[in-house]
Amino acid sequence: MQKVHVARQPIFKARNKLYAYELLFRDGPSNAFPKIDGDTATTQVLNHSFFSFDFDQLTAGAYGFVNFTQELLVRRVPLMFPPERLVVEILEDVEPREPVLAACRELAKAGYRLVLDDFILGKKLDPFIELASMIKFDVRQSSMAEIALAIRETRGTGVEYLAEKVETWDEVSAATDAGCTYFQGYWFARPELMTTRDVRPQAATLLQLIRESSQPDLRVDELERLVSRDVSITYKLLRYINSAFFRRARPIESVRQAIIYLGEREIRQFIALVATSKLCTNKPDELVRTSLIRARACDALGKLLPSDRVDVSELFLLGLLSSIDAIMDRPMSEVLRDLPLAPSLRVALSDGRGTLAECLALVLDYERGAWEDFARRARNVGIDEKAYPAIHLEAVAWAQSFIVLPD
Repeated sequence: MQKVHVARQPIFKARNKLYAYELLFRDGPSNAFPKIDGDTATTQVLNHSFFSFDFDQLTAGAYGFVNFTQELLVRRVPLMFPPERLVVEILEDVEPREPVLAACRELAKAGYRLVLDDFILGKKLDPFIELASMIKFDVRQSSMAEIALAIRETRGTGVEYLAEKVETWDEVSAATDAGCTYFQGYWFARPELMTTRDVRPQAATLLQLIRESSQPDLRVDELERLVSRDVSITYKLLRYINSAFFRRARPIESVRQAIIYLGEREIRQFIALVATSKLCTNKPDELVRTSLIRARACDALGKLLPSDRVDVSELFLLGLLSSIDAIMDRPMSEVLRDLPLAPSLRVALSDGRGTLAECLALVLDYERGAWEDFARRARNVGIDEKAYPAIHLEAVAWAQSFIVLPD
């Protein structure tokens, strides 16, 4: 895990009503902008804001303003993100040449709000003005007379006006008189540093695998793509499918063949197992072993439970994810946000409620030797408590054999 940082500075409408946050790149806790090129800074801001943070929490449900360079505009990078949240700031050094204008026309048509940053009248920006929703004026760079003139000259275009870097009430008042209705600057608030924990790139891929393998409709193409990105998982899968257990006359030589041959249930379990165990790198072996034992034991419980009590297909993942918070060094609620699980599974893991949670608690009671609680829960879920010890022993043996598979 690593810490990632984004600074946010609020943008207000008149009467101090929050309108948006401008999201700013930071590479550490100093809350200062480092020396870094614009493409990298914007890419990092987008990556952290949408993939590491909860974007709606980061922006309090408001818009997020992000600076875009000419290169990123031409590459249509904003189209990767939702127009109802992202506002595209066109940096002042972007020139209105046709490749950029074509990209901006496409963005505007798709519903993105375009903002001209640090606007100065007379820079031949008319093509941009026709597409823009807002113009920003830097009050440290332009006088109030210049800002008022620019507003008069562009008044009929339908754009709105924002004064940034305002530091005094007099500047806010003068900008209001000039025609600005949005404000940003130290008078209101300095950039606030936001920090969260990010998942290592490898770990992010593994979480994607767990998420994909838990989808109701398994997508073979996507699963194949994700597995093929990890040499170790590919090796384990092919080694497993070609082991003596399957007694195949001809070897399976591709990830896709292996996925199809195993079938939905087995491939879901295999992928979830391997991905989870790989997430445990630098974690105690016992944590891996415990997760695997719980997964196997919960799955075996499904054969003993009354058919109407739970969806037995959820039991394996229930046990496997029971330690995911410790594996990821994140609260369970945060980890579950990244996994589109069934509501019953989510409630069981996060709140400890429902029949699934009772099944997991039964396994945990046996694990720690809480015999009275175990007996009570066995009665509650409707199984013979004398049948469980054999399940536990088999799960322990199975988990140990899985752990010794080489990386």
